[in-house]
Amino acid sequence: MPSIHALVPEVGRADSDGLRSHDAEALADCVLDRAEPSWRRLACAEALHGRVPQTHLEALLACVRDPHDAHEVRVQLLDLLSDREELLPWLRHEDRQGERGYRIEHAVLRTRTRLGDLTALAAVADLAFRPGWRDRMAGGECLESLVDRHGSAAVAAALDGLDEADPAVRALRIRLRDRNGEDITDSLTDPDPEVAYVTQDLITDTDRLRAYLAEAPTVDAALWAAYALYRLTEDPAPTRAAYEALGRPRVEVEGLDEDVRRAIVHEYVPYCENGTDPRWRLEAICTDPPARPDQEDQLRRATAALTAAGLAPKPPVHCGEAHQQGDGTYHVIEYTGPAKSSRSAPWAPGRATSKATRTPAQPWNPRASTGWTRQRAPRGYRACTSTTSAPASRWTSTPSSTTGRTSCSGCGS
Repeated sequence: MPSIHALVPEVGRADSDGLRSHDAEALADCVLDRAEPSWRRLACAEALHGRVPQTHLEALLACVRDPHDAHEVRVQLLDLLSDREELLPWLRHEDRQGERGYRIEHAVLRTRTRLGDLTALAAVADLAFRPGWRDRMAGGECLESLVDRHGSAAVAAALDGLDEADPAVRALRIRLRDRNGEDITDSLTDPDPEVAYVTQDLITDTDRLRAYLAEAPTVDAALWAAYALYRLTEDPAPTRAAYEALGRPRVEVEGLDEDVRRAIVHEYVPYCENGTDPRWRLEAICTDPPARPDQEDQLRRATAALTAAGLAPKPPVHCGEAHQQGDGTYHVIEYTGPAKSSRSAPWAPGRATSKATRTPAQPWNPRASTGWTRQRAPRGYRACTSTTSAPASRWTSTPSSTTGRTSCSGCGS
């Protein structure tokens, strides 16, 4: 029989089939051996599912309880030992609330709910209400485990003991109602936009949404219904009709120019957080985006301006390539030349004296939030040109010794 080291080599993939047929006690020995790398211990723990040797049970449980052991191994062991009732006192202990190691929080809560611990409901509600999709999925899985163990009625009764003023509790109740096949459109009136977002995200009945648009008791509820209808159908016509019938409601921002507003709405609202006001969402769907700038022309003019200033610009590079990761709305131009400052706006070097915060709920106004100071440019620094739909782009530089990075007020990079 091949050794564990041969089945889980340092280079190459682990032989999962070979591990599953390997001696269970030898696998458990490897899991408990801290001299082994965590990736090998993890593979052995995965291979123990359904055949945990009783001779090693107490040691494996002690490994789970040890906060100094590798988090990923403990997570796998929690999944492996999730039927062990003796873990409940440790799982419920207040110290578990402070553990934030790799996926350990999810694993602890998942094990508690698999064991039917209804006292975990408040933590389940909090997890399912977080903005990250992994947290929401984990919270939904925990709710399913409790329902499978106790039934919907018992879980609903346990929810009655929690604070209904907590939006997370209301959102979990809505999830439970939806799971039971109830009509949850009434919850679109919830005053908390994140709860209303959860509601619209769960609704899948387009006919019910169309009917609700005519009977919605509040403007916000109608907006959420129209947004959910667009999410399901991708047809903007009914949503635009509802938006017009409601008087095109929107969030007013004093001093924000319309052209800048349109650029912000169409650039950022599609990626907004769950609690964003539905007026922003409908505005993005029901209004036309501004014309995109001629990116190539922008880059040509930027390069020409740098050349005219006596500098030696290199070819523009998209920010994702320049940083070797991610994406964005600007290009980087590296150049060298004499220490001088260009006076040809909008390419005047300077430094942003304040950093703007841009969220769809509180749109960013570059004209109001950014200050500028002139400074001489060092040899060898970068220029940045934004390619968003904002009407104007400015460059700034933050020099460091003889080289520096620049940031653009049009993109905030």
